[in-house]
Amino acid sequence: MTQIEYDHAHKCIVVSPVEPPHDEDFELWSTLFLHSDEITINEYSGGADRHQLRFSYQQHTFNLNFEHYSESIWINGEGLEAEHLLAALAFYLS
Repeated sequence: MTQIEYDHAHKCIVVSPVEPPHDEDFELWSTLFLHSDEITINEYSGGADRHQLRFSYQQHTFNLNFEHYSESIWINGEGLEAEHLLAALAFYLS
């Protein structure tokens, strides 16, 4: 089961799956992870060591990030209003 934890100090949601996705599977994993009526997938961008999926929740934009080397996955908001919704988004995803 994936653990979802809101980190108020760093203004992000830390996502800890039982087994992190492989680098080449992150786009599919993130699409399945965020599949919901309240979430709209906007765009995906992948790089050599970091991948990002932009999505919208309650008309605000967020980023689901994956860093390959540390196998870290987190969500951050784009802008102050989105940051204020992080706790609600964490609750919604859990």
